[in-house]
Amino acid sequence: MSITVKIIDVSGTGRVGATTMLEGVSSRIALRDLVRTRVRDEVARFNAAPEPVFTGLVMPEGGVATEEGFRLPKHRPLDWERQADRAIEAFERNGFFVLVDDRQMTELDEELELAADSDIRFVRLVQLVGG
Repeated sequence: MSITVKIIDVSGTGRVGATTMLEGVSSRIALRDLVRTRVRDEVARFNAAPEPVFTGLVMPEGGVATEEGFRLPKHRPLDWERQADRAIEAFERNGFFVLVDDRQMTELDEELELAADSDIRFVRLVQLVGG
């Protein structure tokens, strides 16, 4: 069954950042697939409506971290698969963790059982410079 879920970004200090609605997410999904789906969505939005700053989960290659997100020296379309790989690597290096209904997910291949009202939080422990 596909559902729409809300993802909330949180800094390591607890400051709530962006909130994103993801549509068409399977209610039973591995954490790895949830991360990749989130990144695919944010890259698609960035590529469709070019902005000077990418506000995604991890910094694109050649980007510069700013207060607002990641500034690219020259706008270019991003490759969602490359960004997703960088996000998976960042998770494995503890650059961020994911809470689902107040439970920390520790394994990328762990299967989640999501509902439309699930509380999903991506907590960034460090500024994700370099992915």
